[in-house]
Amino acid sequence: MDYHVIIVGAGPAGLFAAKEITEHSKLTVLVIDQGHDVDKRVCPATTYKGCTKCTPCNIMCGIGGAGTLSSGLLNLRPDIGGDLTHLIGSEKTALALIEEVDKTFLQYGAPNEIYNPTSVEAEELERKAAAVGVKFIPIAQRHIGTDRAPQVIKNFKADLEKKGVKFLLNKRVEQIEQGTVKLEDGSSISCRYMILAPGRSGADWLREEAKRLKIPTKYEPVDIGVRVEVPSVVMDPVIKISRDPKFHIYSDTYDDFVRTFCVNHQGFVVQEVYDDFVGVNGHALAHKKSHYSNFAFLVRVELTEPLEDTTLYGRTIALQATTLGGGKPILQRLGDLVKGHRSTWDRVEKGNVKPTLTNVTPGDIAMAMPHRIVTDIIEGLRKLDHVMPGVASSSTLLYAPEVKFSANRIYTNRDLETPIPGLFVAGDGAGLSRGIVTAAATGIIAARSVLKAESIPTPELGD
Repeated sequence: MDYHVIIVGAGPAGLFAAKEITEHSKLTVLVIDQGHDVDKRVCPATTYKGCTKCTPCNIMCGIGGAGTLSSGLLNLRPDIGGDLTHLIGSEKTALALIEEVDKTFLQYGAPNEIYNPTSVEAEELERKAAAVGVKFIPIAQRHIGTDRAPQVIKNFKADLEKKGVKFLLNKRVEQIEQGTVKLEDGSSISCRYMILAPGRSGADWLREEAKRLKIPTKYEPVDIGVRVEVPSVVMDPVIKISRDPKFHIYSDTYDDFVRTFCVNHQGFVVQEVYDDFVGVNGHALAHKKSHYSNFAFLVRVELTEPLEDTTLYGRTIALQATTLGGGKPILQRLGDLVKGHRSTWDRVEKGNVKPTLTNVTPGDIAMAMPHRIVTDIIEGLRKLDHVMPGVASSSTLLYAPEVKFSANRIYTNRDLETPIPGLFVAGDGAGLSRGIVTAAATGIIAARSVLKAESIPTPELGD
């Protein structure tokens, strides 16, 4: 046996699993990831002129996972970024896990400042939203920042190495068997336990491995939409209440679920390059600000037979948008979308929002996305405009596509152990979470299950 525990994936789930195991046992741990170390994951998108050099793996893989190059926002609530309470069956335990994850990030350099809506302010905003059929969800949040997140993750990794954790980077796992990991170069590494936490970039691989190993899985919904950019003054009043405000909306025409996600106040829209399509995201820096704010505006799509593959559906839309954009994201003013006009640079320049991402193609999002999704976006923004006046201005900029894929949910028991003994899963890639904090929490759960299997005592969750 080469190692007691092999962890596939060095994102939040993998790092927190490694930390939990090494702090409570002398089990040897190896973390394998196909991406780079933190210092080599510098993204050219931080120039905010558009990323044309990033590989998909550099964006999504490597130490810290996709969160390393994100805005580094920690949502400290168990029903955001997944449903941790439902997953483990105890609200007390879920809250304790969230607190433990937050303390760890603080330990490695996350800022002490926390955004926690006061009851009076949050209640007033909640009333204002409810009056127009919008639900506001107050959340305690900690913002690390895109520029600060790499150092926090670097500190995390350094501490794990001091505790004896080994890292094998730039190595792709080809196949797994019970007790054996086979790498793409043909070599094999043996272990007693395995935690698969490959993140969103490894979701397809994990799904195929589960299928080969006859582990049941289930398709999860996909979120399809745009990134919205407005003057920062439009969002100032709400940002003072909630750093990353979460609004849930149901459209009038189709009664579809639409939500805000990943708000970057005074931030930048950035391009993301994937294997066969481009997308957009947002960054917010601690030490560099713009005059604009952006957020994802996403429509939840669930499918049933004959097409249940939500990933394929979302990818098809992203491919179509990429084709129409000539290999770049599509940019359109909301006013042009409503009137059925294709945006041009001349139309964009007449507006009061100057795009923070310019490596785009002005165009018509309605040519790339289904009518139903376009209708949901327009109706949702009009409702949101009653809560944040100016959001539905004709000058508001929309970037497409923004697609948030959900991995197939891998069948497990409450210990996150698959039907194959000794094989555990965690994080976004296993369909157990949809964000940094919940992914980290599932890594802790999987690690404690490994320790339980070894009869090594650990603190009871929720104590």
